[in-house]
Parts: sequence; structure tokens; C-alpha cells
Amino acid sequence: MGALKLLGGALLGARGEAKELVVDSERVRVAIRLRPKNADDVGYGTDFIDCIELQPELKRIKLRKNNWSSESYRFDEVLTENSSQKRVYEAVAKPVVESVLHGYNGTVMAYGQTGTGKTYTVGKLGKDDPSERGIMVRAVEDILIDTSPGVDTVAVSYMQLYLESIQDLLAPEKTNIPIVEDPKTGEVALPGCTTVGIRDLDQFLELLQIGEANRHAANTKLNTESSRSHAILMVHIQRSPEVKQENEVLLPGNDIRSDLSSRNLRVLLKSKLLIVDLAGSERIDKSGSEGRMLEEAKFINLSLTSLGKCINALAENSPHIPTRDSKLTRLLRDSFGGTARTSLIITVGPSARHYSETASTIMFGQRAMKVVNIVKLKEEFDYESLCRKLEYQIDYLTSEMERQKKHRDDEKVQMEQRLNECQMSLVEAENNYSLKSEHLERESTHLELENKKLLEELNLLKDQNSAMSEELVHLEMHLKQNKHQLESSTYQKVLADTTQMYEKKMVELIKQVEQEESHSSDLEGQLMEMRKHLIDSETSIQVQTNTVDELNSKLHSISKLNEEAASKILFLEETNSELLSTKELLTEELKVVQHKLLAEERQRKGLEDEIIKLKRLLYDNHAEIEDKSLCKDASLVKPASGFGQMNLPKSSKSRETLSSQRATIAKIFEEGITL
Repeated sequence: MGALKLLGGALLGARGEAKELVVDSERVRVAIRLRPKNADDVGYGTDFIDCIELQPELKRIKLRKNNWSSESYRFDEVLTENSSQKRVYEAVAKPVVESVLHGYNGTVMAYGQTGTGKTYTVGKLGKDDPSERGIMVRAVEDILIDTSPGVDTVAVSYMQLYLESIQDLLAPEKTNIPIVEDPKTGEVALPGCTTVGIRDLDQFLELLQIGEANRHAANTKLNTESSRSHAILMVHIQRSPEVKQENEVLLPGNDIRSDLSSRNLRVLLKSKLLIVDLAGSERIDKSGSEGRMLEEAKFINLSLTSLGKCINALAENSPHIPTRDSKLTRLLRDSFGGTARTSLIITVGPSARHYSETASTIMFGQRAMKVVNIVKLKEEFDYESLCRKLEYQIDYLTSEMERQKKHRDDEKVQMEQRLNECQMSLVEAENNYSLKSEHLERESTHLELENKKLLEELNLLKDQNSAMSEELVHLEMHLKQNKHQLESSTYQKVLADTTQMYEKKMVELIKQVEQEESHSSDLEGQLMEMRKHLIDSETSIQVQTNTVDELNSKLHSISKLNEEAASKILFLEETNSELLSTKELLTEELKVVQHKLLAEERQRKGLEDEIIKLKRLLYDNHAEIEDKSLCKDASLVKPASGFGQMNLPKSSKSRETLSSQRATIAKIFEEGITL
């Protein structure tokens, strides 16, 4: 009972520490990649062929409108037309992949005009030449290398947004898949998409090849293999930084406090990587799209326009972000202004023929660089594993209790059988004892009577023997007296006859005495045997009496054991009822704690939204201060110095505003930490 209460307390404590959020702000990183010249670029006749000048060492590009006018833009990475696929991956996607492996959500996205190499950069399989592999293949390869197959899980979903309908590229029959948003966290999920666990890179390449075969593409004037849909690869990763044995069983003898404390619970890092290959923006007059392709181009441009509106709103810190205008912006809600670490690569062509499209792409990248994401590390306790352990323990305890109860019932049945057998054997022993006692009493009485009779006969024979001995002595004396008197022959003859007759009588009497003596000795032997038999009978009666006493003591002990078993069964039933009541109490407490956690989560989400707004405002103030500093430096170069002095108070005022905003952010952080 105490162990179950301790178990409930540990579970409630773990519920209180279900998630640990590590928050950090980071803006969207943007890289630009220049496509090499193709035959159309070379054949286009203008005063200058290239409208793009790259300065990779300064991470800048120059966009030339004509021979005398150009504008300079700065990016996080500038990739020339000679940059390898490996270089592109390491500069753009690898930092995001590494953060995803550490538990953060991440997004890698390619944006640009049609025919500028987005699909080549992101989705190239490179089956014949591994050096041409794109970001998708390289990212999954690094993930598989860094994860452990037995402990971590890696699963992928591959879909396309075609004509504003989400379709599963791994299961083409699944179309118009709905988008589901978590009401608590706001995370976007697609439960209708096929999710496949990945074991090795070959399996992933096969899945990617199946998806590419199902993706919509067409031949236009600008691109022979123009993608007519937005492709999205979603990689789900689940890792455990502290590995424990899954088959570890919580037995009643284990230390439940140490096994179920929240510090020792298995922590799971669940992260998600989105790799997005956007369809290229195109002008209808240049691409020559008609019919179905025209309809596809309209939906592509519409979704890209919605994405641009969201980027503009985020860059300008607008209170309303129109993420619901398109399914694309709903899917990328976490990537721009959300909690994911995002890296964007924009692809452009060198030809001046597409100057307006190139300029639009560059401005999209510039605005995306102003978007700040609040990156969060989500560590979740592995409640599934804990519940499995608890369920196993409950099943084990229940089966153990049932086994013990069955064992007690079996012991009770056995004891009852033994008790019945002992009672029957006792009754039978008592009956046998009474019968044997009666028989021995009768036999003893009979032997005593025979003994008395034999003693009487023996005394009588002794009397007769003594009388005959006296008579014999008397006859011998009489014979000696008559012997002197008889002298004549006749008398002697008569005397000899008489003597002979008496001698015969004497011999007969002596034989009779001997026979009586032998008979008397036989009777004495029989009497001794009877006495011995009587003693043996008394000994047997004593042994049986002792046996009956032992049976009575055993019967008494069995009765005690039966009473103890009954009391134990009663105790187990009371314990079971207490366990059930405690379980109901723990369930109610869990519900109360869950409601509290939900309220705290809502309050914390409000604070995080406030932090996001303040950090964006802080970022804008930084940018404004930097711009004003640059203007100040430029004004100092001119002869008129009064303009710089006029800007000093305004700059100091901005600094005061910045310091007050920092104090407000610090206060909100302290309130969040206190919560």
C-alpha cells in the first residue's frame, strides 16, 4: 500500500515536470545560389549578359539594372555557380540538421524563379554520381549516421501541395489531406499522410524515387522539367539522450522512489525537419502556360504570394499574420515566426532577361532575413515507457496477488482435506482403539481366569504329590519293619510280590508326579507367555494413545493454520480494496494536475508571445539604430556638421527606449522563470 502511494506521488511529480523548454531567438538564415549559364542565357543578346555580380568573400551581391545602375545586397551565404552540392549543403542545411538532431525543429526551403535549380539543389537523388546528391539525401544520410537504430527512430513523410490540395507522394491514392493544428501548442500535423520508418539510406532513396515519380511536372518555355507543385519532405526524429533498459521491470522489491523520480525518467527529444522544394514563380507571358498548366501556374503564384505576404507582415512586425490565406503558409507556420530554426536558399539565374523575377526573388530573401524565430528545445518525458512499466508492474502485482490467493486457496483446500483425513483417521483410530481395548480386556480376563484355574490345578497336584510322597515314605518304613519279621519263604514270596506290586505303584506314582511336574512347567510357561502378551498389549495401547494425542495436536495446529489463512485472505481483500480506492484518488489528482498544467501552459504561451513581440521590436530598434549610425557617419564626412548634432538627441532617445525595452523583456523572463 505504501509503495503504491509513493508511486502515485512520483507520477504526480513527474507530471509537474512534463516539459522543459529551452528558448532562444534566431532570425532566418538566407543564402543565395547562382545558376550557371545555359544556352538560352548565352543566346540572349543584350548590352550585358549578367545582371548578377557575386562577391562571396564579402557575402554580398550586386544586382545591375543596366550598365551604370546597380544595387548591393548582403546575405548570410553567397554561393557561386561553381559551388558544389556538398558546399551548398554544408552552408545552408547542415547547421539546421545538427540542431534537429539536438531536439529543435528545423526547416530548409528553396525559393526562386522557375528553372533556376531549386529541385536540383534540394531533391537531386544522385544515384549515378553521389557528388550530385541534393539537400534531402544528404540531410537524411547525416541523420541516419548520428542516430542509433536500436534506440532512436527516424520516419519520413513525403507530400506535395498541388492545386491547393495536399497529396501523399508515397501513397498517391491519398488526396486532399486535412491539416490539423494542436490547440495547445499550435503545431501543425498531417495525420492522414503515410509515415515510413527509415532503416538505411537505400530505403530512403527508393521512397524518394517513388515520390518523385508521383510528383507533377511539365515542360514549359522556361523549364523542360518544371515542377507544378510544392514538395515537402517531413522527417520525424525521436531520440533519447539518456538510454535506459526498456525491459527493466519494476518489481515490488525494487526502490520505487529512485526508479520513478522525475530525474531518472527517460527523456525523449522529438524534433521535426521540413525540407521544402517550392514550385518556381513564373510569368505567364514568358512560360507560355495554357489550359491545365495555366491553372497550375495560377495556384503556384497564389500560394507564393500568400507566403510573401506573411514574410512581409513578419518583417514589419504586423500584429496580424495572414497564415490562413493558403495551405502552404499554414504548413510553414512554424518555419517563419514560429519555433523552428529556418534556413532559406534562394536561387537566381544570371540572365538580364529575367531581371524583374531575379529582383523579386532577392527582395523576398532580404525580407525573410528580418524574420525572427523563437527556437525552442522540447524535452518530453517518455510517459509511454513509464506507463508500460507501471502497467507491467500492476499486472505483475495483480497476478502475484491472484497467484498467492490461489496458493492460499489451494493450501486451504489441502488443509481441509488433511483435516478431514486426520478426523477420519482419528475416528478410525478411536474405533480401533476401543475395539482393541475391549478385545484385550476380554482376553486379559480370560487369561486371568485360566491362570487361576492352572494355579488351582497346580496346587492340587502339589498336594497329591506330597501325599503320595508321604505314602511312599510310609510304605518304605512299613516294608523295612515287615522285612525283619518275615523269614519264611512263603511269607517272603508274598512279601516279594507285595514289594514288587508297591514298587510298580511307586514307579507309576513317580511317572505321574513327573508328568504333573512337566504339565505344571508347561502351564507356568503359558502363564509367562500370557503375561508377556499382556505387557505387549498394554504397550500397544500406550503407543496408540500417544498416536491419538499426536493426531489431536496436529489437528489443533491445522485448525490454527486454517484460521491464519482465513485472516490473510481477509487482509489481502482489504488491501485490494484500499489499492482500488487509492487508484481512484490518484486518477482524480492527475486530472486536477492536468488542468493546472493546461492553465500554466496557456499563461506561458501568452508570455512567450509577448516576448516574441518585444524581441522583434528590439531587433527593429537595433536595425534602426544601425541605420541611423550609418547616416551619422555619412553626415560627419560632409562639411555641414550641424545635421549630425541634430541627430544626437534622437539617437540617445532611441537608446533610452532600447534600455527600457530590455528591462521589460528581463522582467517578463523573470516572471516566466517564476512560473
